[in-house]
Amino acid sequence: MTKFKAAITFLSLFSVLFITALSGCRREVNLDDIGNPSARPTATPKPAALTATAKAGPSRTPTIVIDTSTPTPTRAAPETTAIFYTIRAGDTLSGIAMAFGTTVESLMRINGLANADQLAAGQQLRISLEAQYVGPETLLIPDNELVYGPEYKDFDIAQATARLPGLFKTYSENVLGVDMTAAEIVKLVAEQYSVGPRVLLALLELRGGWLTNPQPTADQYTYPLGYTALPHMNGLYRQLSLAADALNIGFYGWWMDSLWLVQTRDGTYIQFSTQINGGTAGIQRAMAPASADYESWRADLNRFATVYNSLFGNPFAPAIKPLIPDGLKAPELLLPWPQDATWYYTGGPHPGYGTQGPFAALDFTTNERNIGCAPSNQWATAVADGLVVHSRDGMVIQDLDGDGFMGTGWVIFYMHLASDGRVPNGTMLKAGDNIGHPSCEGGVSNATHLHIARRYNGVWIEADDPRFPMKLSGWVPASTGDAYSGTLSRDGQTCTACECWEQINAISH
Repeated sequence: MTKFKAAITFLSLFSVLFITALSGCRREVNLDDIGNPSARPTATPKPAALTATAKAGPSRTPTIVIDTSTPTPTRAAPETTAIFYTIRAGDTLSGIAMAFGTTVESLMRINGLANADQLAAGQQLRISLEAQYVGPETLLIPDNELVYGPEYKDFDIAQATARLPGLFKTYSENVLGVDMTAAEIVKLVAEQYSVGPRVLLALLELRGGWLTNPQPTADQYTYPLGYTALPHMNGLYRQLSLAADALNIGFYGWWMDSLWLVQTRDGTYIQFSTQINGGTAGIQRAMAPASADYESWRADLNRFATVYNSLFGNPFAPAIKPLIPDGLKAPELLLPWPQDATWYYTGGPHPGYGTQGPFAALDFTTNERNIGCAPSNQWATAVADGLVVHSRDGMVIQDLDGDGFMGTGWVIFYMHLASDGRVPNGTMLKAGDNIGHPSCEGGVSNATHLHIARRYNGVWIEADDPRFPMKLSGWVPASTGDAYSGTLSRDGQTCTACECWEQINAISH
């Protein structure tokens, strides 16, 4: 049977090993995801007998409230930073202990196990991840500097780095079949993940010296951000992608109160100070996997502040404005296919791009069964009026305010659209206009489908945020709390995200 699972982008080792628990909630982690660059699915139709149901798991993550009018929001430390892991067939206690940086003896003691072989699929293990240190309170950047938002509207990466003599000035790399300059690669990653390019440039200079050194070391050339745990994740694009993903994990983990610990290369766990902001949490999280130990991590954070100020000045100097203003209203959207068609809801709310973060995205597929990764013959259509500001590698980004910059106002993020027929950059669309054919293009995908998400002022917005839900032709999404599980409801009718083509997930205008 055709699988419609897909990975939105690279899943790094760091994305799972440094996860912590929600305060007062349980978080489940899959050992299979560790180190697997294609372990993040987006949707999978299966026979109706395998109807998706809500799984036991964590309670709903708190709604994101990103208020940057004050640069130092605080929160209460959790009672515990333990996590819960669900045993799968073939797991061993020693393997789990190695993956989470603990010991077999500790796992046996915490879970009351008399025998290390006393494991059964479906059994839950409590894993205690205790911090040896609490991180510093020093603020590094405001929140609106970390996201690719209004602060970057007039920022030109090539112009900002033109005077610097480093490798960055002359470097080029083939990214997904296209030769790109270093500046173009930074811009691409900023647009994909919605992270600030100044932050990426500062990390690149700190770790690799690429802005000022024409001849970095061999390791700095191969792993310019210092992420060496996965040897295949080399080169500028992949390393920046890991950094951007980690920045988002820290930033949204702080605001969603789902992340409290980071881990350095020697296995040391460090707990966030309650006095930092989301932007600083993002930097601390991104720095940890490439720092040898706690002391070097602290030194690296100090160096980051120095490098950032030397390149771009004081990030707190501009007036700090809320990224999500009071009174914001969600735009009215249409379902992303023609009026006379029925598609299938295959993926409930899940991360918009990257491995973790707000459940901003929904997945749909056509009624064309078992076509594998062949591009669909059917058209995906625009959900609203707006200007296309990005169209490549399976991705279309539509700017609804029409100012030509994706970091201001509402934007719609469409993924997995085939090159043939995809709407070109610069096109002004009307709601219902054709944008392209669903496919496997973009990220890592093994079956044809459409992935759709929203951002506002550069912030990924949860699909079922109660203040501004992603309402599609009146259909309102709801999450179960588990990625890819959820419902769409309208006028008393409810459809359930399912890995199938059946009535329970069939959606029409």
